[in-house]
Amino acid sequence: MLDAMPGCRFVFARLLLLALALSAGIAAPLARGQSAEVMLTPAAVESGSPVLIHVEASGDAVISGDWLGRKLEFFAARGGSGWYALAGADVETPAGPSTLRLVVHTGSGVRDLSRTVLIHAAHYRTGSLSVAPKFVEPGPEELKLIEADSQVKARVFASSAAHPLWVGSFHAPVGSAPTDSFGTRRMFNGKLASIHKGMDFRAPTGTPVRAGNGGTVVLARKLYYEGNCVIVDHGLGLWTISMHLSRIDVREGQSVAQGERLGLSGATGRVTGPHLHWAVRWQGAYLDPAKLLRLNLAAVR
Repeated sequence: MLDAMPGCRFVFARLLLLALALSAGIAAPLARGQSAEVMLTPAAVESGSPVLIHVEASGDAVISGDWLGRKLEFFAARGGSGWYALAGADVETPAGPSTLRLVVHTGSGVRDLSRTVLIHAAHYRTGSLSVAPKFVEPGPEELKLIEADSQVKARVFASSAAHPLWVGSFHAPVGSAPTDSFGTRRMFNGKLASIHKGMDFRAPTGTPVRAGNGGTVVLARKLYYEGNCVIVDHGLGLWTISMHLSRIDVREGQSVAQGERLGLSGATGRVTGPHLHWAVRWQGAYLDPAKLLRLNLAAVR
């Protein structure tokens, strides 16, 4: 009978090999960058994506690692279900393979869990605007203000709390509708002027702007480009930045909880109309706020 149906012999052989493989403990491969010990959320990483890295390790573990030239800082998960780091790929990270270096130290030895993570292109838009020369060609006095602001921001971003100050998922800072603006290549008067590194919300002047999560206010002052600006440190190199406020209601050094009012939206700084520009920065990388808002962090801490 089998001689009359040679295709059956082939199928039988494939099923036999599959059964032997399963009995030997060989499982189907997981997506690149994922394993039983290391999981990335989202599994498919794009330029500008925030990424939650979960490492399954004992409570006494010490984890060292880096990715895309930035140090990873891990914290123990709620309920003792391993370790997490909240990281991300900058909006300008080129597509292609990257190396996620992870080394776990425990009392029983050292494990190298390093792996390749593929960065996918995000295909952000290009927008063109015609603006007054003052927006793209600041004069000598303005250049002095810009340099002073740069030094202030460098000091602010030079240090961060040594542990997470946030709890649960991040929430939008206003109830107004956001625009699809993050990552847009902006052409001002026909020249590439910048890459938009935040999310704009259509917030009329006077709209309450609230903290997206718990943290410490590390800057609350007027800057040249940003206007009235509030920066909240959420710990381990993660910050959120609220720009163009008409009024600031917090002070530097103040602890804030999620939902606490930071100020009111407006049109201060280098803008053409009232709105809220909200940015997310991790270790110098600017991440898509919309993707951070979609991350479910409720079970993490």
